[in-house]
Amino acid sequence: MSTTLDTQVSPAEESRRLGYRIEPRRGRFFDLDLRELWDYRELLYFLTWRDLKVRYQQTLLGLSWAVIQPLVTMFVFTIIFNRVGNIQPEYHVPYPLFVTAGLLPWFYFTGALSKVAGSIVSNSGLVSKIYFPRLLIPIANAVVPVVDFLASFLLLVGMFLWYGRTPHWHAVVFPFFLGMALFTALGVGLWLAALNVRYRDVGYLVTFATQIWLFLTPIAYGSSIVPQRFKWLVSINPLTGVCDGFRWSVLGRGEPHYSVYGISWGVAILLTLTGLWYFRRTEREFADII
Repeated sequence: MSTTLDTQVSPAEESRRLGYRIEPRRGRFFDLDLRELWDYRELLYFLTWRDLKVRYQQTLLGLSWAVIQPLVTMFVFTIIFNRVGNIQPEYHVPYPLFVTAGLLPWFYFTGALSKVAGSIVSNSGLVSKIYFPRLLIPIANAVVPVVDFLASFLLLVGMFLWYGRTPHWHAVVFPFFLGMALFTALGVGLWLAALNVRYRDVGYLVTFATQIWLFLTPIAYGSSIVPQRFKWLVSINPLTGVCDGFRWSVLGRGEPHYSVYGISWGVAILLTLTGLWYFRRTEREFADII
């Protein structure tokens, strides 16, 4: 009588027997894996909805902050740059209306950049415990400030009514320039989010850099005051195309600066592609370092 002894097979032996090979992913030079992102699309929705709810919980003024910040900044800019500095607006419109049209996309950009840069560290509990495409976190954080932008747009509508003016029909293309701001914030933010996992003082860099970036962007002044030979240099700043284009679309005056928009869009796409590359290259280390 023969007896068969049951032996326990290790997972590695079982995988070899079935012809499977388990190893870390060795992605190509640029492997975005859009199929995986699509498979997790519902998680993107829940991450975005969660951040929206958390953003306005236990706040006194809630969504009103999206209107208060550009409103106060508009008053400060009007006093300092227009009344004291005697900087005149383009398009023959009141200076407060001119500067507000530049501030709205700027505040969206800074809000999205700040959230994307700190997104991985602020979600360390998720990153260290379960697997999902880490890219979903910064994407969700880039989308959430769009709600603030839409709320602050009411300020611009109110100013049009105050001055007895109406937005131009060019305003239908403003999503084109808002998209440029989104790509710029996401591209720069992905670099900073990945670096922030290892170097936690990146948050200070974001605050300092955006303060300088504000004055390098034609918000308090128009891009037409820049000499023609330096226009390409100013256009390298993608926020130049964002603010100048958004302002042209809603005010509808003057000639569109197509060369500025083209260069700014090119830089925004380049920042996004390089940010995606660096983020995907380093994301496998997030759970170990964070």
